[in-house]
Amino acid sequence: MTHLHDDPSAFAATALAGYCDVFAQFVRAVPDGVVRSTATPDGKVALVIGGGSGHYPAFAGYVGPGLADAAVAGDVFASPSTRAIRDIGVRAHRGGGILLGFGNYAGDVLNFGLAAERLRGDGIDVRVLAVSDDVASASAAEHERRRGVAGDLAVFKIAGAAAEAGKSLDEVERLARLANARTRSFGVAFGGCTLPGAKAPLFSVPDGRMAIGLGIHGEPGIDELPIMPAADLAALLVDRLLSEAPHGSATGGGSRVAAILNGLGSTKYEELFVLWAAVGARLRDAGLVVVAPEVGEFVTSLDMEGCSLTLTWLDDELEACWLAPCATAVLRRGATIEAEPAPVANETLAAAESWPQAGPEGHAGGRCIAGVMAHLADILRDAEPELGRIDAQAGDGDHGQGMARGSAAAAAAAKAASAAGAGASSVLAAAADAWADRAGGTSGAIWGVGLRSWSQSLSDDAAIDAKRLAAGALAALAGVTRLGGAKPGDKTLVDALDPFARALEAAVSKGASLREAWMAAAEAATEAAKRTADLVPRLGRARPLAERSKGHPDAGAVSLAMAARAVLDRLPEDDG
Repeated sequence: MTHLHDDPSAFAATALAGYCDVFAQFVRAVPDGVVRSTATPDGKVALVIGGGSGHYPAFAGYVGPGLADAAVAGDVFASPSTRAIRDIGVRAHRGGGILLGFGNYAGDVLNFGLAAERLRGDGIDVRVLAVSDDVASASAAEHERRRGVAGDLAVFKIAGAAAEAGKSLDEVERLARLANARTRSFGVAFGGCTLPGAKAPLFSVPDGRMAIGLGIHGEPGIDELPIMPAADLAALLVDRLLSEAPHGSATGGGSRVAAILNGLGSTKYEELFVLWAAVGARLRDAGLVVVAPEVGEFVTSLDMEGCSLTLTWLDDELEACWLAPCATAVLRRGATIEAEPAPVANETLAAAESWPQAGPEGHAGGRCIAGVMAHLADILRDAEPELGRIDAQAGDGDHGQGMARGSAAAAAAAKAASAAGAGASSVLAAAADAWADRAGGTSGAIWGVGLRSWSQSLSDDAAIDAKRLAAGALAALAGVTRLGGAKPGDKTLVDALDPFARALEAAVSKGASLREAWMAAAEAATEAAKRTADLVPRLGRARPLAERSKGHPDAGAVSLAMAARAVLDRLPEDDG
């Protein structure tokens, strides 16, 4: 997978362009994703799905008649931005409302949730569903905290069929939630995955062993066992899922299940068929009736070696939707769905963004912020490998990449806004939006929210001063904690942001100069980031691997402290 690329940072966008060219009968490219290339009737519920790239055929491969109406694509292993989700939702909407579907990961939850708010503000009825099928990522009592893996296919297939049948948004949502509640997945990995352009995999598995309970973003498993024969692996996968049968569902006696044996990227189809022979037999021996099983690649993790098994316990309604016709790049079932090519709307580029003209002092502040952003982008670009290494201890290793992308976009946007005459508040707001849109993922959304909140404490006409910056830091902290839900001690960016903002405000209130106050705040953030090595994560993807994270600092806290020190490099020696 990682051998074939040009610019690694453009890998996801280039792959999506190639996919759209090959499968033009199903999809049409739009910025940051795809929509159906076939017409859909007015009044139909739109199923809009998405997530990070690197999981093909999820999610663009699910778009077509009988399944999804559109898919939003983030960068590799990174959530799509709020703006991208909102824009593609508008394109897909046909008057019947929208169901947004995605895997249950912090960045996706945040960005799809914010996009839903914006769409509702546009007058569109929107429902949100986070698929949560991975039994290894949380206990049965915490089903809503489980992450989404190959169960995406089952849930989206059932929701898509309900929407295609003309059911109301209430009914589509009900069936999708029922499918999610009755879907379970469990997987293993024999080898890690490698990000495009990286020289080593995000994690490795010792020779002769396999990781148990992996995620699809390069997260290591929760345990290791010796590699076993196919029959024994089938027993491991099947028995774990049967032990997790939904409440009130029999594991035998004619219970009917949809089954998906999913390859994660480098496991050959022949190997999957060998494994299925044992899986199918064990399911039937347990008294289950397997309905239209699927074997192949449906939710991958770049070039990861491994597989997962998904079961969805069916009732009559769910089975009818599981078996309903569909026509997509990855799944074609039943009779052909007749659909005319969709008319291509006259889509013009949005007008260049404009900002209110600032006064002399505000404009000077805008130029200062643009310079700070340029320096910050240089610092984070150079720190990308180290931040990725820290993140990979218990995460997916993409934090450095996201921070480098986001800060570079923010620097470019700040430069453009300043050159157009914008003041400090508008320049920082432009940087915030660009950071969120380009970085993607949880950190992109969090940095976008934080910088946006901070910008509202600045002025386009007045000079930047210590009091405004201190107020902005507290506003950023409030915005991040409100939308992200983290608090000090959760082992996140907040563990560094909270002491930074409070130290800055305390020093300013005591009469310190801006540089003196910022230095104290940067030191507080740096020491707090170091102390996160003693914490275990309580939120996000790293939570299931909490003990593996112990002894390593949080990448988000480290990068925030790094950014605080970078800003200090550009502050004048005194407030004048």
